[in-house]
Amino acid sequence: MELYRTITVQTEAPYDILVGRGLLDEFSSLMERLGAGRPKLAIITDSHVDPLYGAPLLERLRQSGWQAAKYVFPAGEASKNLETVREVYRFFAQEQITRTDLVIALGGGVVGDLAGFAAATWLRGVRFIQIPTTLLAMIDSSVGGKTAVDLPEGKNLVGAFWQPALVVCDVDTLSTLPQDVFSDGTAEAIKYGAILDESLFSLLEGGKLREALLEAITRCIQLKKRVVEQDERDTGLRQCLNFGHTFGHALEKYHQFSLSHGRGVAIGMVMVTAACERQGLTPAGTAARIASCCRQYGLPTDDPAPLEILCQNCLGDKKRKGSKITLVILDRIGQFRLYPLEAQQLPAFMGEGQDG
Repeated sequence: MELYRTITVQTEAPYDILVGRGLLDEFSSLMERLGAGRPKLAIITDSHVDPLYGAPLLERLRQSGWQAAKYVFPAGEASKNLETVREVYRFFAQEQITRTDLVIALGGGVVGDLAGFAAATWLRGVRFIQIPTTLLAMIDSSVGGKTAVDLPEGKNLVGAFWQPALVVCDVDTLSTLPQDVFSDGTAEAIKYGAILDESLFSLLEGGKLREALLEAITRCIQLKKRVVEQDERDTGLRQCLNFGHTFGHALEKYHQFSLSHGRGVAIGMVMVTAACERQGLTPAGTAARIASCCRQYGLPTDDPAPLEILCQNCLGDKKRKGSKITLVILDRIGQFRLYPLEAQQLPAFMGEGQDG
């Protein structure tokens, strides 16, 4: 039986995504596929992941003859900022990381975004490897080369497109995830099904995610690969991946990032779909299906945040273009449409009610 599946992403700089079980134990040998000799390795991880996987990985790499060092920052979205990036730069300087070396992002979406941004900007670009350890990171944030950090003014406002050299998804790492963190990732899986794959949505709707975990992860990655290959820089088709995110990010900002990303996205998907139903743009009952699917995995589907404030927060979204904001709406489950809207019309479009 093969140890892993290989998905190749054909972007300007192509790379492989490996999906399987027990891959962290084999990571040293997997590194050989890069054909880069023995570069120095700089592992970036957080305080939650480090005792589980960071310290053991560093030890195994050193035992295998790699020159490796590790930097650990406090876990959580609050660390995804420029001050933490400065500390990572200092670590790179102390370890004398050069352009021929490799940065390894070991952790969830925050680690991948921050370490990727640091790699993209250190010496104007050092190669990096993603080792996502959450469901959300495996199926979404580790694929496609988006790296970023937050500002007080909004989420992911400072970033760079920097494709990884390799992505290693060891599904065994999900066994140590708290249930709420695993649920967070299901929001992104539901998103993929809602916009691109009705059969995936049906699988999730039927409560089959855990029993078909490897298949579902592989399918989500394949869907994102297809989109990213056609729109690497997020100027057209890739905007479909923002379904639920405009209001999801607005909710995160409203709650000062105490609301997790997946929960924000779940609420955002239901909010925008319910509004589209009221406008006659989406078939009746679609929002209820999404809400039911989200609740099945422990995700919220509404929030008491004032709509007026959320719409105002949306105006600071990085995807706004001039006076317009583009919503991702559903013609039906499995089929999306990009819907440009004048930003000033957003409150009226969303209406006063928030079904779900």
